[in-house]
Amino acid sequence: MNIERARLLAAASLGLALCGCAATTNLLQSPGDATFGEANRQTMMAQVVDPDPKYDAPAVSSGEHAASAVERYRTDKVYQPETQQTTSGTSGSSGSSGPK
Repeated sequence: MNIERARLLAAASLGLALCGCAATTNLLQSPGDATFGEANRQTMMAQVVDPDPKYDAPAVSSGEHAASAVERYRTDKVYQPETQQTTSGTSGSSGSSGPK
């Protein structure tokens, strides 16, 4: 009879535990907060390129210009870009020599 009582107690405990799990809300489906996930949505929107950009003047393309560029590429006579310096001429270092 002691074993039956232990089984009954275990079954009742398991039943109560399952009822407790069923009563909780699922945060992924119904968070209860309207701003839940707002930071993620804002980050995604910041990375989206304008799907309908407005330009002042349409881009000009020329078939002859493109063909000459392809020909220069094939004959290895590509124009080399000019070197541009992107930093100022000053350079810094810590310069302090501590005890060695």
